[in-house]
Amino acid sequence: MIDHMGISVSDFATSKAFYDAVMPTLGAARCMDVTAEQTGGTYEGAGYGVGGKPSFWIGIGGALQGRLHVAFTANDRASVNAFYEAAIKAGATDNGPPGIRAHYHPNYYGAFVLDPDGHNIEAVCHRPE
Repeated sequence: MIDHMGISVSDFATSKAFYDAVMPTLGAARCMDVTAEQTGGTYEGAGYGVGGKPSFWIGIGGALQGRLHVAFTANDRASVNAFYEAAIKAGATDNGPPGIRAHYHPNYYGAFVLDPDGHNIEAVCHRPE
């Protein structure tokens, strides 16, 4: 239902380095950059996705008020674990290590981290084992 979404970040370079390190664990990568010159001098962004189609964007614009939650689909539990490890190594704060969240459903395996702006970023796999 959602084609793409974007969030503003307070430090574009720091956030870009964070997402550059984390997204490959989920089979995604930075696949598009837009410059301030391309957008009329007001916006610079980086788009992440699969197969060359950006679905998740970060861009200059200052920190958002409040904490945003974004959950990325992982193909398997090993990818959730790899996401968590890469995120922590890239400077994220733990917000829930990899594990079953049975209160959602019996196969909900997720991990939660806080990104450089404090957003609650999750990787989740719904498959059994």
